[in-house]
Amino acid sequence: MFLCGEFFQGMTFDVTIPVLNEAATLERQVKLLHRFLQQQFPQENQWRIVIADNGSTDETRAIAAKLSLELPEVHVVHVPRKGVGLALKTSWSQSRADMVGYMDLDLATDLRHFPQAYNALATEGFDLVYGTRLHKRSKVRGRTLKREITSRAFNFIAKNYLRTRFSDGMCGFKWLKREYVQTLMDGGAESDGWFFSTELLAVAEWKGLKICELPVHWTDDTSESKVNIPRLAKQYLLAMKTLKKRKPRRNA
Repeated sequence: MFLCGEFFQGMTFDVTIPVLNEAATLERQVKLLHRFLQQQFPQENQWRIVIADNGSTDETRAIAAKLSLELPEVHVVHVPRKGVGLALKTSWSQSRADMVGYMDLDLATDLRHFPQAYNALATEGFDLVYGTRLHKRSKVRGRTLKREITSRAFNFIAKNYLRTRFSDGMCGFKWLKREYVQTLMDGGAESDGWFFSTELLAVAEWKGLKICELPVHWTDDTSESKVNIPRLAKQYLLAMKTLKKRKPRRNA
């Protein structure tokens, strides 16, 4: 693993934001990200924000449509059913950008890391960048003890069971060159749920891609979590078992 550095412009990119019933915050957060990208990447037609709505039943779809009319750089993808992995696969499969990635709507990862991740792919020769909250240089604020223990336990199990080196498979901040999307999906990154994020890293390692570990400043969402931890843990463990079966024998 390597740490990555400075900022450069040139390549096109799509940043996907998976959403599910986010009417209360969608407009504010997308406009915040949009302003930041306009300032940092003023080149015309260089980037898009893709709102991937995967089954919202509130006003999320209408707000997303309004934003796409108001802001030319904002696009909407409608996913037929729930699932973060499905939302990302759908969005990335339709992309024509040089690089694709995603962020959580709460923008928990500080936007200062956006240019760093971009530059790692654009100029430093990396194929995939992932944010980590578990590096000694990372700074995490507002995280409850329950979430901290759950995150560390999951990453510990994943690292030892899958025999991988990445430190944080669950951080909602990942970027890769689009040319590798299909390769990673064919290699085993196929979950429709949250585990897709971890599958990307595991398969990227197995494929020998050059991976950049990016320590991040992370501010946890203080609102009540929508995630059912026991159910999610069961899903993860089953998904890990399935993924391990896809691991190439030469790396076993």
